[in-house]
Parts: sequence; C-alpha cells; structure tokens
Amino acid sequence: MDPIAITVRFDLQGDPTPLNFIWEGKQYQVESTGRRWRDQTGKHVLAMVPGGQVFELVFDTAEARWYLKRPRPQRMVT
Repeated sequence: MDPIAITVRFDLQGDPTPLNFIWEGKQYQVESTGRRWRDQTGKHVLAMVPGGQVFELVFDTAEARWYLKRPRPQRMVT
C-alpha cells in the first residue's frame, strides 16, 4: 500500500468520506464512494474518480494515516 495525501470529511459517527487525494504526483477528485468495511488494517473505502477508475483507500486507525491499495491491472475479457 502507498501512503497518500487526502482530503476527507468525517461524519458525526467518525466515518470518512474522501473528497480528493494525491497519488504518484497526480490529484484525483472523488466522484462517488461505494462499499465500506473495516478489518485489521483499518477503514476501507472504495472511491470512484472521473473516467470510472475505482481505488481502494485505507485509513490506518493505529497510525491515523491514509493509504491507497494499488489497483490491480484490469484483465481483458474475450
């Protein structure tokens, strides 16, 4: 996972909503969020950016730091 700079909004229950993030020197605006879950690594959020690409963003609650789980290359279906 790669550490990222991110802008988020937390609701009253402490659940984050990503607004934008910087990864590999490029800024991504979050258009929408999808599935959310928690596990031993932290709070996970699926975030869609313009163009339809989906990223998995992870908030490590122990470190209070955000990470991006590198997207898998898309396989072509024939």
